[in-house]
Amino acid sequence: MRKNLKEARQRAGMTQQQMADELGISLRYYQNIEAGDRTGDFVLWDTLEDITGIHQRVLREIS
Repeated sequence: MRKNLKEARQRAGMTQQQMADELGISLRYYQNIEAGDRTGDFVLWDTLEDITGIHQRVLREIS
């Protein structure tokens, strides 16, 4: 699981559905990214970094 990504999303006050909508992807795809089962592309991670204000290297960590 990408604990840092989950915590950053929660700090931003967003549900998984809201984050998926913001990224223009399906809820299931976002859930797989947060679970660490999918990687996502660089554009997606750049957008996540912009939304959360946390470097994507930190967000990508799987714990």
